[in-house]
Amino acid sequence: MDNKTIVKNVVKHNDGKISNIYFTACGGSLVDMYPAYYFLKSEAENLSTGWYTANEFVHVTPKKIGAQSIVFVCSHSGNTPESVKAAKVAQEKGAITIGLTFNPKADLLKYSDEKIIYEWGNENEVVKNPMAIVLDITSQILGQLEGYDKLAEFADGFNKIDTIVTNALAQVQDRTKRFADKYQHEPMFYILGSGASFGHTYGFAICSLMEMQWLDAAPIHSGEYFHGPFEVTDKDKPYIVMESIGRTRPLDERAIKFLKKYAEKIEIVDAKELGLDLIDSNVAEYFNPILFYSVLCEYRAKLADVRNHSLEVRRYMGKVEY
Repeated sequence: MDNKTIVKNVVKHNDGKISNIYFTACGGSLVDMYPAYYFLKSEAENLSTGWYTANEFVHVTPKKIGAQSIVFVCSHSGNTPESVKAAKVAQEKGAITIGLTFNPKADLLKYSDEKIIYEWGNENEVVKNPMAIVLDITSQILGQLEGYDKLAEFADGFNKIDTIVTNALAQVQDRTKRFADKYQHEPMFYILGSGASFGHTYGFAICSLMEMQWLDAAPIHSGEYFHGPFEVTDKDKPYIVMESIGRTRPLDERAIKFLKKYAEKIEIVDAKELGLDLIDSNVAEYFNPILFYSVLCEYRAKLADVRNHSLEVRRYMGKVEY
């Protein structure tokens, strides 16, 4: 089923009376839905929205959830217990649920009114990944419900993003190798980002570095950097900054300016340098995290190689009871 058909189906729910859209998942799947959540926060005039880790959604279910609600739930395996339970709770409250998974036999699909089985593993077709899918559907829903008028620009962006990502991946190969060689013995990283990219700032820290490399990491919003975190800045601490294009770029630039003055270990991943400005400026900022995800996967892969620490190895996840 294509995205337009899903949009048509969910907008008809409750006779078209939709007042809120929620996003819930765990870990990387939760991060995948942050751009759509940020888009709604920024662009919706009447629709309210929320972004919840699944177990909190289950235990502290928003009272607004009901027949007037759309709830996106994503789980790569489709069997994450907290996410399956979140979808069940949402459905029981009368919401229409949209479930996304890589697994066509997933338990999540039992509680999904609309079912999306996405593709995975082809970094040259990011439009088929959940981050892009959820952003596309959400923008179309807002177009249907509130007349959001930048859908043509979004469509053009989705047509371009695969090429932009492919070119960016080629562009960063040498850079990511130098990064890994230089920082392979670092035990701790600070990750900065803003706007729609802050979700991946968080995701790169908790999933790529903490989960996959067993490294300490702290995500910091570029706008919050000067309200506490900058006090630990010195020449010995490594920083990775996702420099977005769009309205929050000045926040990133301010942090970078300070870091260049007081720090020495700085890696800047600049969306403009990597070609994202080929997308219309009215919507390009929402594509930042799609680009950053793919590019930073190269950083983590090179780091894993030089550290001889497979991205697949786990100590606790799926190994012990928790």
